[in-house]
Amino acid sequence: MTSRAEILAAARRLIDEQGWEKLTIRQVAAELGIGATTLYHHVRNKEDLLLLLITEYANQIPHPELPEQPRDRIIVAMKAGHDAFAAWPWAAEVVIVDGFIGRLGDHALWLVEVVLAGAVDYGCTPAQSVYVFRSLWYYTVGEILVRARSKRDQAAIQGDFDFDARLSSFDPERLPVLAAIGAQWGPLAAEDNFLNGLTALVDGLLAQATATN
Repeated sequence: MTSRAEILAAARRLIDEQGWEKLTIRQVAAELGIGATTLYHHVRNKEDLLLLLITEYANQIPHPELPEQPRDRIIVAMKAGHDAFAAWPWAAEVVIVDGFIGRLGDHALWLVEVVLAGAVDYGCTPAQSVYVFRSLWYYTVGEILVRARSKRDQAAIQGDFDFDARLSSFDPERLPVLAAIGAQWGPLAAEDNFLNGLTALVDGLLAQATATN
C-alpha cells in the first residue's frame, strides 16, 4: 500500500529536481514504482497533488504570537508568511492565482484571516480589508519570486555578459541617476529590505483606506 506521505515525499523530490511546472502524475507514480491508475486512487489530478503538498507544508508551520495592535498583527503575520514561502518559493508561485487560496485548509488560511481581521479592527471596511490583503500578498509573493528566480537563473541569463561593466557605462546626460548609482545597483538590489517595504506599505494602505471612511 502506498501512503499519502510517500506520495507527497516523491512529488516533493521531483519538484526540487525539475520544478513544479513539469511535474506529472505519471512521474510521481514511476518514482514510487506503481502504476498511474493506482496513484489516481489517492489524488485526482496534478492540481489536487499540489494542493495536498502546500496544505501539508502549511500545517507544519507554527503561527507566531501576535501583538495587540491591529497594524502590528498584520506586519507580523505577513512577515511569517513571507519567511515560510521564501523557504518553499515554488509554492508561492502556485498559489499566486487568486482562486487557489480558496481551496486551502483553515491552518493555511490563518494568514488571510489575521490580515483581514487586523484591517477591520484598524477601521477598514470588509471590502477595504480585502484590498489591503491583496496588495500585501502581491508585494510579498513578488518579492519571493523575483529573488528566487534571480538566484536560480542568474548564471544562465548572464552568460558572457558583463553586468557590472554595463551598470558602470550609463550615459550621465541621458540617465543621470542610473549613472550616479552605477555598479552600486547590484549590492543595493541584493539587500533584504522586505520588512521595511512591508511596514511602509501596511501604513500607507491603512491610512488610505481609513481616510475615506
